[in-house]
Amino acid sequence: MDVSTESEETFELYGPDSRKPGTFAANCLLARRLAERGVKFVQLYHQGWDQHDNLPRNIERQCRETDQASAALITDLKQRGMLDDTLVIWGGEFGRTSYSQGKLTATNYGRDHHPRCFTVWMAGGGVKPGVIHGATDDFSYNITEDGVHVHDFHATILHLLGVDHQRLSYLYQGRRFRLTDVHGEVVTALLA
Repeated sequence: MDVSTESEETFELYGPDSRKPGTFAANCLLARRLAERGVKFVQLYHQGWDQHDNLPRNIERQCRETDQASAALITDLKQRGMLDDTLVIWGGEFGRTSYSQGKLTATNYGRDHHPRCFTVWMAGGGVKPGVIHGATDDFSYNITEDGVHVHDFHATILHLLGVDHQRLSYLYQGRRFRLTDVHGEVVTALLA
């Protein structure tokens, strides 16, 4: 992946790691280049978010590695007129409790997995910008408003990609299955 034709401004936008192959910043830049060339699906990973301990040190490093590059990808797509046609989804498979786990010192503690409440952000591709959908209690432990089930999330993504999740099905062991199984409603509040 030759990025030698990218401008100095583009590298500055994505951050200092954008020149280092294999970093999240470099991969965000490559994702934009792949989208420019018609690649329909690009998936990026940033590993190591499993902070059961050493959260203060690790989260600072990981945010430094991902925040600027993620914002740059959105900015770059928008500047090039590609954001309206490109759906960007940023998230993980679960959240974290707001409670401490492991050692509890000023410089070392962790947080455990929490599948009930977590955040995903989306941009472009028909998503309404600047919207916060859903809320939790003061401890981020329970959903208090507008929770989105994974089936609803998938139905919404498929809708944004132009696929009716209720019509796309596949035959398995004599039964027709939808990608969202027998569940899923499009979250219209998220649509532009």
